[in-house]
Amino acid sequence: MRPDRRISNAECRCHFGNAAEFDDREQYAQLGRRQFECLADHFGTRRYRQRHLAHEQCCHGAVGDARTSARAGGQRQGMGDVALPIAPDHRHCDSAGAEGRVAVPGRGEDVSQCLVDRRIAGRQVAADLVQDVARIENGLPGSIGVNETPVRVDEIQAGVKPPTDRTSLRWSPEVELRVDMHLFESACDRGNFDEACLIYRGDFLAGFALGDCPEFDDWAFFRREALRGRLMHALERLVQDENAAGEHFAATAHAGRLVELDPLSEVYGRHLIRSLLLAGDRSAAERHHAALTQRLRDELGVAPEAATEALMGPNGDSLLAAVPTTRYVKGAGVHLAYQTYGSGPLDILVMPGFVSHVERAWEHPASRTFLASLMRLGRLIVFDRRGIGLSDRVGSAPGIEVTAEDIGTVLRAADARRVVLFGASECGPACIKFAVDQPRLTAGLILFGALAKGCWAADYPHALRASQYDAWSQQLVAQWGGPAGIETFAPSLARDPQARAWWAGLLRAASSPGGISAVLEAFRDADVRHLLAQIAVPTLVLHRRDDQAVRIAAGRDVASRITGAQFVELDGNDHWFFAGDQQPVIEAIKRFTGALPRDGRSGR
Repeated sequence: MRPDRRISNAECRCHFGNAAEFDDREQYAQLGRRQFECLADHFGTRRYRQRHLAHEQCCHGAVGDARTSARAGGQRQGMGDVALPIAPDHRHCDSAGAEGRVAVPGRGEDVSQCLVDRRIAGRQVAADLVQDVARIENGLPGSIGVNETPVRVDEIQAGVKPPTDRTSLRWSPEVELRVDMHLFESACDRGNFDEACLIYRGDFLAGFALGDCPEFDDWAFFRREALRGRLMHALERLVQDENAAGEHFAATAHAGRLVELDPLSEVYGRHLIRSLLLAGDRSAAERHHAALTQRLRDELGVAPEAATEALMGPNGDSLLAAVPTTRYVKGAGVHLAYQTYGSGPLDILVMPGFVSHVERAWEHPASRTFLASLMRLGRLIVFDRRGIGLSDRVGSAPGIEVTAEDIGTVLRAADARRVVLFGASECGPACIKFAVDQPRLTAGLILFGALAKGCWAADYPHALRASQYDAWSQQLVAQWGGPAGIETFAPSLARDPQARAWWAGLLRAASSPGGISAVLEAFRDADVRHLLAQIAVPTLVLHRRDDQAVRIAAGRDVASRITGAQFVELDGNDHWFFAGDQQPVIEAIKRFTGALPRDGRSGR
């Protein structure tokens, strides 16, 4: 994102590449000095001259003289790009120079040219920049932050030299910064998704990399994916809210932007087709349906799903009316996305694991079949934990206690009476916590592929050691954006192009690499073994014998610690409950729920 620098007394703003205007030389000088400080901050302070200034990959904007840079200054750029005038020299400024970049005092060159010009040796660039810093420090008024120490005008006049090794600069405290990245996230936090989507005009630092600084590249990647994920979340919320309000044309515009972000997502494709149909533009819906069909065939070698085809069928109008609604409930300042399906005397709350998306869960045929099977046993409730899926993004990973509280918030919003909790994998501990805290509301507890502790301990050999867990999570995060971990989570689906595309799309929509890294770290430190003996509701523990993600010994350990728990060992090596042969899973759940008390009281 690009900083919006509001400079006092100069009334000069540089925002998304817009031109800066000045009235006199003093304002001009202030702009050059302050944005020179911005240059150092933008490229980092570590080994500033040697590492960044001469590196040719810093070329992500215009280069050349003042006229060339000024012409490029008005181009639209993505979040994080910074167009930086360095310092003024009226001998070399003309109308073009006043619009964007400015020449350094004493030279007619734009310093940005030195940063990226392949013809200039790195040593010469460093030497030139040292001279420029000296000129700016000695010639410009105001406070220059050097090595965390501000230098005042009176000190300069008195001949006091700044205590600096000339390797670091800081933002001047006189500069008021408005960064669009912060404005975007603030708008999302307030639920002002219209404003957020207007602010987001391009990916964070798109196309910019420092080839010899992997730490910077990793940081930029995580921030870019986090911001992109929040944009997709905001757009989905707008599509839902606008269609619900009858603003179908507005919903179409936002759905179209979702398709641009992820053209292989059938969920986003259906959002757009459905919005167009609701707006009465069937011809446009048919065109987008044909384009989606072509993309799926060319890129994945698959045909559209039945749900996509049904929208364009003769019963499409009735399907539009039958589309389930994603609802929101606010708990502890966070909006949680949830859905309810079906009816019956029993409610079944499904929590699928470390990542979820209440709408994309229905996109894959096997997942949809499994959830539909549960609907025959009672009313189905699904929700996304805070920070995941369609629920509000938060600045920290939700712990077990917080997730258990969110379960209660969703159940109250759904007016649940008797609930069977189905907690898979990493969501097992939160369901355990809720069952202990709320036994009167919990009719039963089902744990699938779950474990009671996130990592190995001397008295718990059933999980990875912390170092092994960290290595695994880092590998998973590094593959984020693709079908990360599918070979471990679902070996039976790992070679299915449609399953791989679905999983990759769900991951991108549900979280960001940085966000999910915090979730995985929190689970690594989780431990609910002390709660297992306190469970006072009927419990069923299901685990596949050759589960590739969680050892079956972990499932046996959980069941052994819960009084009266049933343990069912299943064939197969898939960790996902809906992958592989799901019929034995459904049959075990059906027997368990059929044996539960029907008088509204939980117990054995």
